[in-house]
Amino acid sequence: MSTSPPPTAAADGRASLRGWAMPGKAGAVGMVLGGILSVQFGGALAATMFDRAGPAGMVSLRLCGAALVLMLLVRPRWRGRSRADWAVIAAFGLSLAAMNGLFYEALARMPIGAAVTVEFLGPLGLAAVLSRRLQHLGWVLMAAAGVFLLGYGSLTGLDPAGVVLALGAGACWAGYILLSAETGRRSAGLDGLALASAAAALMLLPIGITSAGSVLLAPDVLLVGLAVALLSSVVPYALELTALRALASRVFGVLMSLEPAAAALAGLLVLGQVLTPVQLLAVALVVVASVGAARSPAMTPLPTGGPPRPRRPWTRSRSASDRRGGPR
Repeated sequence: MSTSPPPTAAADGRASLRGWAMPGKAGAVGMVLGGILSVQFGGALAATMFDRAGPAGMVSLRLCGAALVLMLLVRPRWRGRSRADWAVIAAFGLSLAAMNGLFYEALARMPIGAAVTVEFLGPLGLAAVLSRRLQHLGWVLMAAAGVFLLGYGSLTGLDPAGVVLALGAGACWAGYILLSAETGRRSAGLDGLALASAAAALMLLPIGITSAGSVLLAPDVLLVGLAVALLSSVVPYALELTALRALASRVFGVLMSLEPAAAALAGLLVLGQVLTPVQLLAVALVVVASVGAARSPAMTPLPTGGPPRPRRPWTRSRSASDRRGGPR
């Protein structure tokens, strides 16, 4: 699942990247693909520590590490915000905490490739609702068929609790997308994302401490937690924001649609998780549905003005047809 800055923040976020050279199209494509792999391999790396710190402990370390880095780099403005501004930031942080917390709990119960594929129903469904086009509904139905095949394609089936948790993460991802736009209208650059990340970290930290206890302070766990924060949040943010300076949003959305496939690859190489041929077909169906949604015109775009998690333009970022979505 992923997590990058919200959509319109991409435009504002460019201000913080002015010192970076403008990438060529080939370089930008490479950056987006690198960001996708970074997010998914970060999630797979976190799963290797579930037996030590548990999913709640690892997601707490990830969010705390990412929030610390963002706060140091962005240095958001604290004063001059209304109660409504803080309420939106808090809601944005809650969606970020819930999205990541539920996703990591799903990872503890099912392969990462399957979890990311199920989670994709959230932003796909949001795109269909916002566009109100039969074409988008068709893409959502294709993705739903893929998710059904995920369970059918395994001799033992997927853990029902894991599927429910992944669906919950997808629903929170949809909320993240909407709140990112509202946050972007109220905050400059990546200020809103940095503050929301800090809020999310504070929300999950007590749960992580209660779950993992002193294990969170073990040097090896802390080191992996920092690596996960960099791979799953900081590195993708930087790569995607830079790439968005050279790529059309629809191209970006199509590339982001490869995330389920990247997750399956990460699960295979890092965790030894092998999907059946039918499950691989299911992943392919969701990828195709995501590409179709990213390329389809939308009647009702997402509100403009939010920090993006530049992820997919039809949601992990921009308008419903542009697709991005948001932090895995």
